[in-house]
Amino acid sequence: MADPGTMLLAGGAGMLGGAMNALAGGGTFATLPALIAMGLPANIANASSNVALLPGAAASAWTFRDELAPVAGVPVRTLAAITFAGGLIGSALLLATPSDAFDMIIPWLLLYAFAVLAFGQRASEWLRARVTIGPRALVPVLGALGVYGGYFGGGVGLMTTATLGLLAGVTPRSMFAPRTLMLAVSNAAAAILFVGAGMVHWAAAVPMLAGAMLGGWIGALAGRAMPHALVRWWTLLVTGATTLVFFARAYGLAA
Repeated sequence: MADPGTMLLAGGAGMLGGAMNALAGGGTFATLPALIAMGLPANIANASSNVALLPGAAASAWTFRDELAPVAGVPVRTLAAITFAGGLIGSALLLATPSDAFDMIIPWLLLYAFAVLAFGQRASEWLRARVTIGPRALVPVLGALGVYGGYFGGGVGLMTTATLGLLAGVTPRSMFAPRTLMLAVSNAAAAILFVGAGMVHWAAAVPMLAGAMLGGWIGALAGRAMPHALVRWWTLLVTGATTLVFFARAYGLAA
């Protein structure tokens, strides 16, 4: 059984991660470092973080359920099915392959998310004036995001916000509902394999799970009242900070 200090750290990290996922995504950047700080191997920490954040993501998605609507003409059920399939593939890849190479790619994916969030509105207007955005563009991109979410998941909410903003011209605020649902679906798919493979450290995951549920509910309530500009700047701040952290982690830029 975990000591009280460990349980408090796990619960606090889960609460912060759940709130971050509800507001802008990036909850993994609160939970994963905490689990690694507890001494868990990176792959076990990643799987435990995924399972711990699942109920919080589900709570947020339930809070936003009345705002769900098709994205670029693609029904929500279709989006969820694509994301679930991608999550299964991604989690299977994590079980079968080492994550060292992917650690080097993650910062560049987050840098892409930051660039699209920063310039996405103008780029989206330019793109829509020249290209018809629809299911043919959206479906494969969501599938790829689902695979990423199942394999690692760090920043997948941020990347979903950025990518759908570019492809479908939706604002970060209007992405709350579909993004939180896709995050929950991807986590659920990965959790099936992670739990089955015995990769979850339950002593840390359970208090983190409880904290994430509370944080996800609080974050979703706060997010519904936030204006678009505040959500956008919060999202940019989270994306920029996590991008710097992962570049330092992957390429040894930290002092």
